[in-house]
Amino acid sequence: MNVIRFTDLIAQGKVAGQRVFIRADLNVPQDDAGQITEDTRIRASIPCIEQALKAGAAVMVTSHLGRPTEGEFKPEDSLAPVAKRMGELMGREVKLVANWVDGVEVKPGELVLLENCRVNKGEKKNNEELAKKMAALCDIFVNDAFGTAHRAEGTTYGIAQFAKIASAGPLLAAEIDAISKALSAPKRPLVAIVAGSKVSTKLTILKALSEKVDGLIVGGGIANTFMLAAGLKIGKSLAEPDLVAEAQAVIDAMKARGAAVPIPVDVVVAQRFAADAEATVKDAADVAEDDLILDIGPKTAALLAEQLKAAGTIVWNGPVGVFEFDAFAHGTETIARAIAASSAFSIAGGGDTLAAIAKYGIEKDVGYISTGGGAFLEILEGKTLPAFEILSRRAQDAQGD
Repeated sequence: MNVIRFTDLIAQGKVAGQRVFIRADLNVPQDDAGQITEDTRIRASIPCIEQALKAGAAVMVTSHLGRPTEGEFKPEDSLAPVAKRMGELMGREVKLVANWVDGVEVKPGELVLLENCRVNKGEKKNNEELAKKMAALCDIFVNDAFGTAHRAEGTTYGIAQFAKIASAGPLLAAEIDAISKALSAPKRPLVAIVAGSKVSTKLTILKALSEKVDGLIVGGGIANTFMLAAGLKIGKSLAEPDLVAEAQAVIDAMKARGAAVPIPVDVVVAQRFAADAEATVKDAADVAEDDLILDIGPKTAALLAEQLKAAGTIVWNGPVGVFEFDAFAHGTETIARAIAASSAFSIAGGGDTLAAIAKYGIEKDVGYISTGGGAFLEILEGKTLPAFEILSRRAQDAQGD
């Protein structure tokens, strides 16, 4: 995908003395006292900010935080904790500016954090008047917030329409490159793991991937629905019997292309959903009426691990069992370790997937870890994200000038 990259603008000497507006994703979790409990997104946003400052820009950064009501600022909506943490990480004071839409004072070499952008009236609905006002604040707009790339809002889309120059920050550019490598021109075989509680939430993804991948591994409640489609009994396990036909259609679509959806040959069951429930391994054909399937079995995990180790490209979204409970975590751990050991280019995304990667300490062995949950899923569905579309259009316009 052709976009103007902020790093290229810096290399070309086009950033010095310019007013740079960076849309970052600083939407971090906080406890009841407003203390930040996990700062990965702040840390990830700092390289782009530091590059802009080093290049001699006057730097403005904004983000959303939580779900504020537009036009009604409340103390809990403030980016003040973010400004404090960013200052600690960067070793400098980060000034927080409220009511910034009509003008911001910032000189080259200075950094200001603009208060929660979703408090501005018209942000969510991408109001044109607001977008033009924000675009007037800067010479260069930088979108470095992949987590919001699937939303056409004022700070993710509108400002990119009207800014003099609209570019992709290093985080967004890295996402574009990784996704293109995994889905546009993948090294074969391409294997996707799609797991989760419901087929309904990932049906469009399963359908889209069934046309592209060489192997489609399903897990969690999704796998149970596919087991039903294969004629297996699943006891009282979580599943969607009304979507069996849809699951069968995905199996058939894959088979028509000479590809497959591996159905578990063994599973780990319990009588209740609890961390201390007794785990029993059973053949897939032997699941009893009162069994709950909570993980794939060791034979299935070993077969899938072999498939992953032989893959050229792996896309991973979702753990294959209830990995939060150690007795039902072996399937997800086996999958995680196989991905880590594989020479394939791997891309992983989604909150539970990131938690599994962290649990097994394989961060350095995954080719690319996507930071955006909803945005990552929409790309797997084959959708063009609004943020990518507008940046691509602006790049084409720039080439035409």
